[in-house]
Amino acid sequence: MMQDHFGRSVSYVRISVTDRCNLRCFYCRSLKDWKFIPHEQILRYEEMIYLINILKEEGVAKIRFTGGEPFARRDFVPFLEELAQAHPELHLHITTNGTLIRDSIHILKDIGISGLNISLDTLRRDRFEKITGRNFYDTVRASIDRAIEAGLRTKINVVALRGVNDDELPDFVRFARDYPVDLRFIEFMPIGGSCPWKAKHYWSATDIKQELAVLTDLVPERAVDRTHGPARMFGLPGGKGRIGVISALSDHFCDECNRLRITSEGKIRPCLFSDQEYPLLPLLRKDERNLAEIRSFLHQVTLNKPMGYTLLQAYRDHHDASVCNRMMSTIGG
Repeated sequence: MMQDHFGRSVSYVRISVTDRCNLRCFYCRSLKDWKFIPHEQILRYEEMIYLINILKEEGVAKIRFTGGEPFARRDFVPFLEELAQAHPELHLHITTNGTLIRDSIHILKDIGISGLNISLDTLRRDRFEKITGRNFYDTVRASIDRAIEAGLRTKINVVALRGVNDDELPDFVRFARDYPVDLRFIEFMPIGGSCPWKAKHYWSATDIKQELAVLTDLVPERAVDRTHGPARMFGLPGGKGRIGVISALSDHFCDECNRLRITSEGKIRPCLFSDQEYPLLPLLRKDERNLAEIRSFLHQVTLNKPMGYTLLQAYRDHHDASVCNRMMSTIGG
């Protein structure tokens, strides 16, 4: 397996399929910086499959496809079908905004996709448009309903925003009680040089849990497999779903980090909070690929994986700056 200097093994890789997105969420990046990576510089599907073949042999058991919005890229579903047929043992997951998947739900179920993470920062139609810049609330809710009906494991990602959606906490609790979903609150992170992060919108995981405890009992649940993500999950007695928090800023989980990220243009990003990236695309586009060279590169990059909390501490010392410059939509979240 690929291991770093701290003894952490990589079992989970996130791949950004594209930096393009059909939403304009105000917390992601400013509209003036909305420039996309040229298509010829983006990882090709064939290159992703070749890379995933290697990653599987190196002990990776889970692949998550992200964006941007992955379904905004042409032929993404046929690519998933090909990959699932080649590697039925891999856990394949997708993070999506849910606006383009409604008619593909049953295909995703049939090809064996392990789960969907669907972004939904509000349960109010008018607020959805204010947050995302688009009037797609009904479309996203329909996608969630279809995913649940199809039996796809469904997680709902909520960016926790003080003064924006914190008044909806009782509604989110009811949603998690009524539907068999994992609803996770994600701390608002200062990612990207032009990210409009403001301290007034920061809603910490500690505060969220304290406010949740007033509304419902929370039963802590522990992860049971080595491909688990960063959420700390809680069962709801008598409820169909669960609630979780992802405390990337307030209570780091670096000691348990099992992930690498591959950016849209084929760079390995060992840590979300570090702009240190390693160009993999040139090795994949050589006239004659060298398998041993690529494997060695993957191991060396993993070895250099930092502890993200040290970068967060530096951020806290200079609170007016972003923790890194790269936009979340190109990193892959």
